[in-house]
Amino acid sequence: MTDTQNKPGADGGDAVVSAFTAAGADYLFCSSGSEWAPVWESLARRHRDGDAAPEYLDLTHETVAVGMATGYALLTRRPQGVLLHAAPGLLQGSMAVHGALLAGAPMVVASSESTTYGDGPGPDPGGQWYRNLSVVGGPHHVAQPFTKWANEAASIHTLPTMITRAAELAWRAPAGPAYLNIPLEILLEEWDGREAKPVVRPGSTHSSPEEVDPVARMIREARNPVIVTETAGREAGGFEALVAFAEAWNIPVVEPDSAVCGNFPRTHPLHAGSDIGPWMDEADLILLVNCRAPFYPPSRRPSKAQIVVIDQVPQRPHIVYQALFADVYLEGNVANTLRQLAKRAKVVETGAAAGTAIAARRPAQEERHAAEQSAIARAEAKAGQSEGVDPVLVAATLRKLLAGQDGIVVDETITHSRVVKRHLRTAAPDSYFYVQGGLGQGIAVALGVKLAAKERPVVLTVGDGAFTYNPVIPSYDAAKTYDLPVLIVVFNNRVYKSMNLNHRRFYPDGAAAETGEWLGTDLHRLPRLAAFAEPFGMHTETVDAADALAPALERALKAVAEGTTAVVDVLVTR
Repeated sequence: MTDTQNKPGADGGDAVVSAFTAAGADYLFCSSGSEWAPVWESLARRHRDGDAAPEYLDLTHETVAVGMATGYALLTRRPQGVLLHAAPGLLQGSMAVHGALLAGAPMVVASSESTTYGDGPGPDPGGQWYRNLSVVGGPHHVAQPFTKWANEAASIHTLPTMITRAAELAWRAPAGPAYLNIPLEILLEEWDGREAKPVVRPGSTHSSPEEVDPVARMIREARNPVIVTETAGREAGGFEALVAFAEAWNIPVVEPDSAVCGNFPRTHPLHAGSDIGPWMDEADLILLVNCRAPFYPPSRRPSKAQIVVIDQVPQRPHIVYQALFADVYLEGNVANTLRQLAKRAKVVETGAAAGTAIAARRPAQEERHAAEQSAIARAEAKAGQSEGVDPVLVAATLRKLLAGQDGIVVDETITHSRVVKRHLRTAAPDSYFYVQGGLGQGIAVALGVKLAAKERPVVLTVGDGAFTYNPVIPSYDAAKTYDLPVLIVVFNNRVYKSMNLNHRRFYPDGAAAETGEWLGTDLHRLPRLAAFAEPFGMHTETVDAADALAPALERALKAVAEGTTAVVDVLVTR
């Protein structure tokens, strides 16, 4: 650490703000708790004196704070600060923190506890810490299962470096949330002003030529290779590198249902859809590129394919059970590795036979892709002629209205997720993200994405069940307070369809099938979902007819472009 002159009144709050500034955080996403008064005081002093500090966002729900940090990190790929309240606030936000872990969103999450419970010298922390807020073992033990790293800052002298170290850990592969418990007594303690060194971007890793060259030979010799990826597009430059790699070798790309972001243009002739099933018996080489869970059930392995895993951290420490069946690992940075392999395609093509074999892969995939495009067109034509509003029509209409606008789609649908991905057909980097870890975060994640990309239109597609899990009022408050207009499109089938489908699957001839008593699924009793936005002065639409859909979405997008969040509740037929 570097010695600096202490300012009058400097305490742990100043140490926290100084450390997050050194970590390069643009924002502190805070769901308020009484322990953060020292941070608020430090920010007030810095604002008064013109000193640098992250921008503070005052948010009214923990899921909103964490979800917005997640969305922001998905675009910027840099860690931000999240301040929650004690152990209860951490528990309230824990689903979203787990979602950030699965999404690979770096952040430093902090909350507090008391270590004296009013029996020590200095300011009284308050009886609430003794009676209600503390947990045995401390909140850092609560956070361990759903963060990359969790610890306690037990001294004011180590606090700044503990925060910057947490940021360093969060930023490195696999990126994700780190947690720090900062006791209230430490926050109130006098700080000597020794600041942490600014955090720099992580270095890059590379697979060696001795590792890459044999894989290039495997690709050259394969008759029917396929790429399967879940999160290549999450890495900086990963989307573009995957396109160049696939094109260089003429290899089809499958994005399975488990994909968490857009990794490859869905309009590209080499895009092979979402179903790995046909390749399990046909492929002789499967390249798993940032693919944590390619096979289901996990024991289902390809019949004849060799498997190459291209992933900086292929064995995810936060995944309870994982089966990759790897024959070869390339564990350098994914984008770097793909670039190295793409360059080697030019080298091996000098052989006539090798070049012919590589070129022969393209026509077969183009034929499959053309068949898929025809199937999509038929499905959309059928949806346009059906009674009511078919979900396919909603996704297709959104695609047409977003064309040329560089839009971003955040998806929190369940039974409609395949429809959304198939018919939106996103084709650019950072244009599609699927919410991870549990339902109820989508609005917040979309707001964080908008915060990082204010010039781009952001659309949240969400089911009615997932919508009701969201902290809607706090999310709308954040959207209005911080001028973050987004379009929310609700696929409203008035039922928890996923739960109903599972009930029918487990008990096809059960009592519920006999009597029609389907518990835990009916959402008809809910009021108009768009109406919750009306007190915030937001644009609202409820659509129940196909011919009303496009005009309603056009009006909504116009409202968003003019700075107002819009909610379109679409009563879909299934």
